[in-house]
Amino acid sequence: MKKPVIMDCDPGHDDAIALLLAFASDKLEVKAVTIVAGNQTQEKTLNNALRVLSFANIEAPVARGAEKPLMRELITAPEVHGDSGLDGPELPEATLKPVDLSAIELIAKVVRESDERITLIPTGALTNIAKFILCYPELKNKIERISLMGGACVGGNWSPAAEFNILVDPEAADIVFKSGIPITMCGLDVTHRALIYEEDIERIRSVGGKVAVMVAELLEFFAKFHMDTGFEGSPLHDPCAVAWVIDPTIINTKKLHVDIETTGIHTLGATVVDYHDVLKKEKNAEVAFDIDREKFVDMLVEAMKFYQ
Repeated sequence: MKKPVIMDCDPGHDDAIALLLAFASDKLEVKAVTIVAGNQTQEKTLNNALRVLSFANIEAPVARGAEKPLMRELITAPEVHGDSGLDGPELPEATLKPVDLSAIELIAKVVRESDERITLIPTGALTNIAKFILCYPELKNKIERISLMGGACVGGNWSPAAEFNILVDPEAADIVFKSGIPITMCGLDVTHRALIYEEDIERIRSVGGKVAVMVAELLEFFAKFHMDTGFEGSPLHDPCAVAWVIDPTIINTKKLHVDIETTGIHTLGATVVDYHDVLKKEKNAEVAFDIDREKFVDMLVEAMKFYQ
């Protein structure tokens, strides 16, 4: 039986690939896609999601979500994803239209109407997820798990201490990590091991078909930024959160307590991971540390065959 999931994202190159991986999987049933501002403005991330799904001939309810964090001004990442948020391939205008519901209304509708508990897969800032938890507390027990891309046990990528998705809206992350919902945190500790090399891009391109070629072009653009910052390959962050839901055996995790820094001058947005159980607090997250990179790449290549 397929696991029902909702994708919450801010496309973004790796978000786009995470979406395509989720829809291609025979293990998942994507019930909805909700959009948050982050990698670019909400208008741009919504447009990118609609264009990618339209290009891949995917029909799904897509809802417009938060335009800014709960309490802060929006930070975007044009240095990584370009002015459009999805620079690289030439994608036609979207034929898919967003639904009239807001992101949190759509999440609530799907969760309420589902006979099975829903897994949420957020790959951007956690604003929509936090709003859903605050506005619909009665539905919290119908969430199976949150498998998110964000955070890090050690260090950051947008500040010395913080990973981008958590830093964009640390207050939202704090709400999510304190929610009591089971969490899998695919942070930089694992995503920096999920490297895509030039030969992997060629494997994906060689699958053939317009979607595989488009993904290869996304990865080529994404690689430019990472090569300039000293990576040997491109860390494919967001698909890790999807890959864990598809096959948890390819990612090693450890159950730990995680707090979110919301007031620090130098550490704002840090995920403070109690690796040595110093605080003796309830362990609220499965924190990912390693990945079988070869199996991960194989999963991506197989996903592209779905779109041929």
